[in-house]
Amino acid sequence: MTFPEIAWVQLTPVIIMLGAAAIGVLVEAFAPRTSRRPIQMFLTFAALIAAFVMVVINAGTFEVIMDGAMAVDGPALFLQGSILLIGMVAALLISERTIDPSGDAFAARASAMPGSLDERQFTARGYFQTEVWPLFMFSVGGMLVFVAANDLLVMFVALEIMSLPLYLLAGMARRRRLLSQEAALKYFVLGAFSSAFFLFGTALLYGYSGTVSFTGIQAHITAQPQMLGLLLAGIAFLVVGLLFKVSAVPFHAWAPDVYQGSPTPITAFMAAAVKVAAFGAMLRVMYVALGGAVWDWRPVFWVIAALTFFVGSIIALAQTDIKRMLAYSSIAHAGFLLLGVASVSREALAATMFYLVTYGLATVGAFGLISLVRNESGEATSLDAWRGIGKKSPAVAGAFSLFLLSFAGIPLTAGFVGKFSIFASAAAAGSVWLVFLAVLASAIAAFFYVRVIVVMYFSEPTEKTADVVMPSWATTGAIVVGVAVTIALGVFPQPVLDLAMSANIFVH
Repeated sequence: MTFPEIAWVQLTPVIIMLGAAAIGVLVEAFAPRTSRRPIQMFLTFAALIAAFVMVVINAGTFEVIMDGAMAVDGPALFLQGSILLIGMVAALLISERTIDPSGDAFAARASAMPGSLDERQFTARGYFQTEVWPLFMFSVGGMLVFVAANDLLVMFVALEIMSLPLYLLAGMARRRRLLSQEAALKYFVLGAFSSAFFLFGTALLYGYSGTVSFTGIQAHITAQPQMLGLLLAGIAFLVVGLLFKVSAVPFHAWAPDVYQGSPTPITAFMAAAVKVAAFGAMLRVMYVALGGAVWDWRPVFWVIAALTFFVGSIIALAQTDIKRMLAYSSIAHAGFLLLGVASVSREALAATMFYLVTYGLATVGAFGLISLVRNESGEATSLDAWRGIGKKSPAVAGAFSLFLLSFAGIPLTAGFVGKFSIFASAAAAGSVWLVFLAVLASAIAAFFYVRVIVVMYFSEPTEKTADVVMPSWATTGAIVVGVAVTIALGVFPQPVLDLAMSANIFVH
């Protein structure tokens, strides 16, 4: 029996994140309670920075490692770097403790029943939920594997490592505990269903091809096109599991409730990093493993993309809660990104990767701003509470307006460049009619983005208008990064576009 050779250097980013997460668990078990938080924060940021440095060192690597189980290539490294950058910015939001008078965004003890005496006592004693940090690192580690997995079993394991910590983190909000726990339960139940679909699709594709390797499945599709029914069934079930993670229609119902109920730093992390990881995995599966069957699955993706960006844009019009509005906005953006998946070209791959990194960093910044607008109950996310915010805090309203304009695809923002590049690649691939529909959906979406800007600037503050809290350097830094990237990549996008174009070749 021959054991696979372990490519230690190429695996270093994953080893660093998962190793730091395991050390974080030991810190929770053995470190004094008063010293856990600084140790966990140092461990998290050190791991994120070290892993990012190793991704940069691995740049230019194109090889399949671990006996074909993982691929280290341009898309994998670009997406791993994006996940780590988003993780750093999201970790800044998680570390914030000055916005909420009672502490950070997380319950003093998540196991305590909401409203119970135990919960009040833990809060009064100043307890903090420091196990958030190892859970966060495990999730990031799973994402790093998810975008580089080269067979379906490794991808499934990475999916669970990424998802399980998020189910827990979604239920740890300090305020509105019942809403948070409801969000966590919905996310867990529907996530379990999606994992089951993914696993059943894996079994069907194994039955079709006799292998779970992407390269093996691709070779079998090319050489032996028989048993088409088994292949199509496997693709259908596998894609359902992936479409759930990107909140595509009709698998989107979880997103608004989970975004609204989760602690806002975790919502920011989910909305940005999970979308990068899920689309990265989807691109690898559809381009590498199932590229030979593109004309079998592409028409379905066209329909799903159109449904997704129309449903997200239209339902967002009726939302009066900012977090739910951004959740439906996220669904609409998933539809635009599906254009890149369905186009199956090098240009579409590069455009999709660029879109993911720009959208991700802007999303984290937007949710960071949401955490600053508060009333006596905590975060004030109703539209009425934002009325006249532009007069109370021009800086917060200005930054939020910039992010909204970027989401709408207004020129001189990163969002415009991302949408233009992905629409252009889809048109070049022959999907002009779908691009026309996407532009129409973008026009619809622009209405609810502009509506928020009008409410902030052209309405007078009322008794329902919330206050704007001054954050610490952590949240300020996260917002500044989002603003800087949104402006810089809107005005000077070429360096990152060139990087995405040079990194858009999958290794087989």
